[in-house]
Parts: sequence; C-alpha cells; structure tokens
Amino acid sequence: MNRITLYILLLFSFFFTSCIPSKDLIYLQEKNKSTASQPVEPVAFKPYRLQINDILNIKIKAIDPELVEIFNVTAQTQSATGGNELSNYFNGYSVDDHGNIRLPILGEVNVLGRTIEEVTTIIEGRLLKEYFNKQAGIFAVVKLAGFRYTINGEVNTPGTKVLYQDRVNLMEAVANAGDIAITGDRKNVKVIRRNATGNETFSVDLTDVNAVNSPAFNLQPNDYILVNPVKQKTWGTGKTGIESLSTVITLLSLATTTFLLLKN
Repeated sequence: MNRITLYILLLFSFFFTSCIPSKDLIYLQEKNKSTASQPVEPVAFKPYRLQINDILNIKIKAIDPELVEIFNVTAQTQSATGGNELSNYFNGYSVDDHGNIRLPILGEVNVLGRTIEEVTTIIEGRLLKEYFNKQAGIFAVVKLAGFRYTINGEVNTPGTKVLYQDRVNLMEAVANAGDIAITGDRKNVKVIRRNATGNETFSVDLTDVNAVNSPAFNLQPNDYILVNPVKQKTWGTGKTGIESLSTVITLLSLATTTFLLLKN
C-alpha cells in the first residue's frame, strides 16, 4: 500500500511540475514590490546609425515644388510599383557596400554610420551650398523605408516584419508577431543586434517590469529576436494542467496494463 501511495505522489508531483505556471506567461510583473516611491528612469534609447543595405526614403521640399521636382519620385511612379514595401524597394535609396546612396544631381552621399538627422543636415547643406539660396525654402525629409526586424522561434507568426513608424519596442514587436506562444520562454528572449564592431546579444525577461530598462527593449532596425521553447515542450508532457493530466492518465493506464499482463 505504501508503494502505491508513493507512485501516486510521484505522478501528481510530475503533473504539477510538467505544466507551465501562469506566472511564466504574464508580462511585466512587479517582482520586487516596494512601498517606497520609485524614481522615473529615462528611456534607454540610442539613435540608429545607418548600415549597408538600409533603404531610405528622401523627399526634397521647397516653396516652389517645381524647383525640386527632379529630386523626388513622382506619385505616378509610386503607384506603378505597387504597395509600400515594393515601392520602397524600387524607389528608395539603398546604402551600397561603400556606405553611399546615389541621389539625382547631388550624386553620391556617404551615410554609413550616420543618424537620420545627420543625413538630413548633409543633404540640406549641399543643396543650399551648390544649387539654391535660403529664399528657396529648401528642406529635406529623410526616413528609413520602414522599421524592419526579424522574429523567430516560439511566436505565432515568425518572420521578417516591417512597421511604418520611427520607433518600435520589444513588446510591440512581439504583439506584431501574434504574441509569444504558450510554449515560448518569456523569461529569456534573445535580441541579437548588429553594429559596427559585430553582433551583440541581449537577454530580456519579459515577465519582469524591469525589462523596459534593458538597452534592447527599444529595438533598432534589423534586430533579430529569438524566442526559445520552455523545457516543458521538450518533455512533451503538455502545456496546461489538462494536457499534463491526460499524460498522467495515459501513463497510469500503461502501467496498469503492464502490471496485469505480468501478473498473469
């Protein structure tokens, strides 16, 4: 009788440890609660510096639009090349292997390692110095052709995503990928970031509210996000209590059948 009781206890212990706890599924929890007021921390954000193969949308504006018409893609060309992403690919300015973009009239402009604001200043400076005076009201609008990132692993819709906004944080990226699956490890989300010196890998615990203070929480274009599976998926015991209970019942049934066959 003691042996049977032990087996039952072991099976129930297996049942409770094999399913995924709800606290591992809840985002941004206050794990270290304190009654003292917490100081507001500044958002960790660094301006993005352009890399090879980035695509820029550049529009030159002036008081008289006809003065700068040659610098801009026409509305007819944009509509002929299809949707936003396809249009950006054909009509945007791609950073080549030497870090340059090639603009009409202006020719090559080196943008590698520069911020969007710096590129804007360079283009406006050259236009005013070489072709226009201040009375023309020349100014440039420079934007990345979409915020591109790749997310893989235990998410509902993995792949390369493009969002048409200037800034994207990790929670927005996960939501845009259909959320992390129940088998995804929210406590150890990897963000791999490419920079001038190589690749940098960050680990972010999205179940902890302090994740917002991570340098990887605010993404940069071309970041790669990887969500690995939790150990329960490797065990194959079930994601929820019901699934784990089904596994336990199956094991009990198999054990009982084996015992009866051996007994006979």
